[in-house]
Amino acid sequence: MRNFATQSGKSKGQFYTPAEVSRVISQVIGVNSAQSQSQTIYDPTCGSGSLLLKSADEAERGLTIYGQEMDNATRALARMNMILHGHPTAEIWQDNTLSSPYFKDADGSLKTFDFAVANPPFSSKAWSNGLDLAKDEFQRFDNYGIPPAKNGDYAFLLHMVCSLKSNGKGAIILPHGVLFRGNAEAEIRKNLISKGIIKGIIGLPPNLFYGTGIPACIIVLDKEDAENRQGIFMIDASKGFVKDGNKNRLREQDIHKIVDVFNKQLEVAKYSRMVPVEEIAGNEYNLNIPRYIDSQEEEDIQDIEAHLLGGIPKRDIEALSDYWQVYPTLQQELFEAADRPGYLMLKIPGSEVKACIFAHPEFISYGKDIQAVFETWQGKHTPLLKAIQPGDKPKAIIYALSEDLLQGFTGKSLIDKYDVYQHLMTYWVESMKDDVYILVEDGWKAELKAVTNKKGVVTDYVCELIPKELMINRYFQTEQAAIATLETKKDEIVRQQEELQEEHGGDDGLLEEVTNDSGKITKANINLRIKEIQKNPLFADADELKVLKSYLKLIESEAELNKEIREATQSLHNQVLKKYQELTEDEIKNLVVDDKWMQTLRQAIASEMDQISQRLAQRIQELAERYDTPLPELTSRVDELTTKVEGHLQQMGIVWL
Repeated sequence: MRNFATQSGKSKGQFYTPAEVSRVISQVIGVNSAQSQSQTIYDPTCGSGSLLLKSADEAERGLTIYGQEMDNATRALARMNMILHGHPTAEIWQDNTLSSPYFKDADGSLKTFDFAVANPPFSSKAWSNGLDLAKDEFQRFDNYGIPPAKNGDYAFLLHMVCSLKSNGKGAIILPHGVLFRGNAEAEIRKNLISKGIIKGIIGLPPNLFYGTGIPACIIVLDKEDAENRQGIFMIDASKGFVKDGNKNRLREQDIHKIVDVFNKQLEVAKYSRMVPVEEIAGNEYNLNIPRYIDSQEEEDIQDIEAHLLGGIPKRDIEALSDYWQVYPTLQQELFEAADRPGYLMLKIPGSEVKACIFAHPEFISYGKDIQAVFETWQGKHTPLLKAIQPGDKPKAIIYALSEDLLQGFTGKSLIDKYDVYQHLMTYWVESMKDDVYILVEDGWKAELKAVTNKKGVVTDYVCELIPKELMINRYFQTEQAAIATLETKKDEIVRQQEELQEEHGGDDGLLEEVTNDSGKITKANINLRIKEIQKNPLFADADELKVLKSYLKLIESEAELNKEIREATQSLHNQVLKKYQELTEDEIKNLVVDDKWMQTLRQAIASEMDQISQRLAQRIQELAERYDTPLPELTSRVDELTTKVEGHLQQMGIVWL
């Protein structure tokens, strides 16, 4: 469905809500708190049912699914989707939700649900077709206001509000315009806020949805205790995404951060805050997120005095306070006071900053602390991973791993726990998940599969669970080192050949006669030329003969080394294949868990440490280079060079105007 929506252009966005957004919605409305299958979830504009399915999947005990879709073909897709995903009893009805809602109670009023989710068509201009706006029989607009005739965003939102139980929870995806547009929508917004129905607003990145590139938001609705709600929790998640083809996509770390921050109501600078209703009322009930959360990066201010007189502004160094809290003495080692207050001088050349940071005891100590956190996590989960057996649930395994890793890095300065989490989740998707599914299906077996060519002849054997590199690194390092030594010798011989060809090749060179049209020197050509020289010894060039014999010896040495490398490589290959057949279960566990999974993750954590030092070093070098040469010195240098140029021009008889 995602591929279809991606490839089919603007008109097909109706079929699919990105799975990542669906997961955010289901988790912020608390679908996982559902206690029984009898609890209900409803989507009034369900499309192909992707949002309903992702939401229902979050409920451990299941949910009863209801959906309505206006397009009959799309409704058929939704039914098929429900059956394929194990929800054959889901009720999906075809009709216009606003003019002809299907799900009603016995008294004719709208049926209400425990949960509701929706990704309706943005700013629908035909939403009122078939409706008597003066008197809606379902009273959806009573006490709120009637949405504009040419914009149906609030019509769908109010339908959802009316479709929720008294303690019901829901979320709807709408364009940002609903947060600040005036007139009739402003009145509706004011009434919703006054009644406390809006629990939160999550601003999403642009270009997430199929069929539109405009940024959207999730409006979270919660009727439970709405009358006592004193604020709206807002998140600006617009900057957390990754490019994926021509669309943007939420990463695992973005999803987890949004859900964590929203569900725990955490206030994070430039990201989230609880906005009191009084403050919103003071802004005339405008909910535009930038009014309440300034997510803009601070401007990098140029200091005129520093440009004129030199030195690095002290405020720029103090802005790196997060680093100085972790490396308290590093600042003193890098900087000293300038000749005037408010400015510092770099003690060492800018080119040495990175090396100084890497070698500093506090940086080394911090690196060890971070590594210790990983090793604690590794020590806890290695036995659990080695205990994987057929029938285990991969989703439960990665959940335990990822949540514990996230918890382990919570509160650690400089390093973002969500970045660490993303390393694990990326590796899970790219490789580890496949390994775990193999293990829960087949157990700890290192099965070799034959690789055949087009003729069906077996050319090699591979093991999906344990690549040959792991086997070699653990059991055959000596053999691999011997091959590497031979490769080094070969490289040296090739280098000597290149030097001889560079020195004696080309026109009139001693190797000219043995170089073919493509510039290659062959053994056959050399032997032929040597024979010609030996037939006419009186006219022979001793230097040419010497060079030819030297080059011939190098060719023969290279051929011999190539033979040795082939034999050694084949021998190693045979030993590796034999070792696969001899592996014990414990050896397989060590190879997969210790050498493959944990080693990869260890390297990922190390890369985060490198980035920390890189960011600090780059900023310091940037500041040092920016103010390295004061403007008067630059001006003086320009004047000096100008005078020299003018002098040269006068000597050349050129008049400088």
